[in-house]
Amino acid sequence: MLVWCIKRQIALANAKNLILGLTCFSSQLTRSAGMSSMAEKKDVDKDKPITRVLFCGPHFPASQIYTREYLEKYPFIQVDDVPLKQVPDHIGNYDLCVSKNMLFDSNVLSRAKQLKLIMQFGVGLEGIDIDAATKHGIKVARIPGDATGNAASCAEMAIYLTLGLLRKQNEMQISVQQKMLGEPIGETLLGKTVFIMGFGNIGIDLAKRLKPFDVKIIATKRSWPSNSEVLIPKAFPTQNGVLDDLVDEKGSHGDIYEFASKADIVVCCLSMNKETVGILNKPFLSSMKKGALLVNIARGGLLDYEAVVQHLESGHLGGLGIDVAWKEPFDPNDPVLKFKNVILTPHVAGVTEHSYRSMAKVIGDVALQLHAGKPLKGIELVN
Repeated sequence: MLVWCIKRQIALANAKNLILGLTCFSSQLTRSAGMSSMAEKKDVDKDKPITRVLFCGPHFPASQIYTREYLEKYPFIQVDDVPLKQVPDHIGNYDLCVSKNMLFDSNVLSRAKQLKLIMQFGVGLEGIDIDAATKHGIKVARIPGDATGNAASCAEMAIYLTLGLLRKQNEMQISVQQKMLGEPIGETLLGKTVFIMGFGNIGIDLAKRLKPFDVKIIATKRSWPSNSEVLIPKAFPTQNGVLDDLVDEKGSHGDIYEFASKADIVVCCLSMNKETVGILNKPFLSSMKKGALLVNIARGGLLDYEAVVQHLESGHLGGLGIDVAWKEPFDPNDPVLKFKNVILTPHVAGVTEHSYRSMAKVIGDVALQLHAGKPLKGIELVN
């Protein structure tokens, strides 16, 4: 009898473990199928509606992680993320969508039956058909870069890439591996002319940070405010709240070739639209000084890939520093990486603890405003 009882208890225990194992396995299958969601929230009133927020795709993962963390204490807000291919199948269940690098055309937007707002975790909206969104009654918005530290983060990355090219970062690593000292011979920023192409929030923050390097700054912008009236921190030279001597020479969009011919370093900070796609093309690169450096921290589609490779091969382009590429994620076997004077970073210019925590708060606050039916604040609506 004792032996029979022991065997029975063992059998029951094994059955229980099997059920637990199947439950765990089922949960893993659900996650692997694509939907990644917040842990089930406690004390949710089943009778009250939940505002649902969708993040598109696996890239820039800290965006949804930090947003979930910010909203942990609000059980009526649910934050999910799904693979890009599954967004059209799920979009109809959400009130707010964070696009990241998802393309929203009319077909996808037509499925967003309850969607009220599409936002970017940052500023770029080139992947969203804004006219189609308007037609479907969906608002589209970006997060102003100057309020979250995103512009400052991107400006710092531009300087990082510039210094890396000037000091020949890749060749320095070769010298380390070969146990060589005193090589390569680099360049300084001191005395250089820097052309900031696109003088928006990032361009302004970049100019502020470049000035202490004792450089000449030239910049183009579609339209300049009178007397360069831009609010800046007290640490920078101002007079009555007006920016003084930050830009040595100002030009319009039509002056980009002339300005490129004067610059030792060109930093592209343009937004991408129908007019600027492929603007860093053969005519533009040919207008640059021989040996000048090109840095792009804006969008990969601004670059004409074939023209860039051609000018690197000829030696006319002295170096290329990019945080964004013509194809993302970037191909690690791309032939452009054979050049020692090319530095590539994986679209992380704006990915800093400060900027991402700040932008996650903006997304979270907007979700709370949507839930409460309040006016949307802290964002820039474009339709």
